[in-house]
Amino acid sequence: MSAWEGLQKAAGPVSRETFERLQAFEQLFLKWNRSINLAAPSTLDDVWRRHILDSAQLARIAPAATRWVDLGSGGGFPGLVLGFLLAERPGASIDLVESNRKKASFLQSVIGRFSLPARVVAKRIDDSYALVSAPEIVTARALAALPDLLDLSAPWLAKGARALFHKGRDYRAEVEESTHRWTFDLVEHPSMTDAYGVILEISDLRPAKPQ
Repeated sequence: MSAWEGLQKAAGPVSRETFERLQAFEQLFLKWNRSINLAAPSTLDDVWRRHILDSAQLARIAPAATRWVDLGSGGGFPGLVLGFLLAERPGASIDLVESNRKKASFLQSVIGRFSLPARVVAKRIDDSYALVSAPEIVTARALAALPDLLDLSAPWLAKGARALFHKGRDYRAEVEESTHRWTFDLVEHPSMTDAYGVILEISDLRPAKPQ
């Protein structure tokens, strides 16, 4: 399977132009990563699969969503990758919440270079609620345990947004722990890039009733 075919399998229909732009982004990411730690060194031998395709699969899960927010965007996964893909959806955009100044500068540089439909919110997550209004989808990858992610994203999820959170093999324990504080609807999407990973789709978040 070619890299382009792999992208379309992960994300759904993608133009050749978007594929080539993502390839250019991959090289830019590697260049910046030499001076800023944007990803774990152990993952840099396969950035395309472990980061770009892993991020791109969210687009297939929510093919009609146009208003996104990515929490703790860091090196741009999944936020920047979604920005490239959302450029093909008329009126779509994504906000990237990242408080680290150097990482925020990297995100802004990529957005400007490729004219992505994205905006950097250089704030802590709990200072960003008033700046990011009514997203349809909230994403986060390698940011925090699920109970903490739900606490951080609750102001949006409680108003009808859905969450798409990347999680690894221990996700069931995190889901169980989360039910002590929250009640929610959950769909588990097997990861297309990690045999042990899942994308947790969470909706209808509400506080758990006291036992």
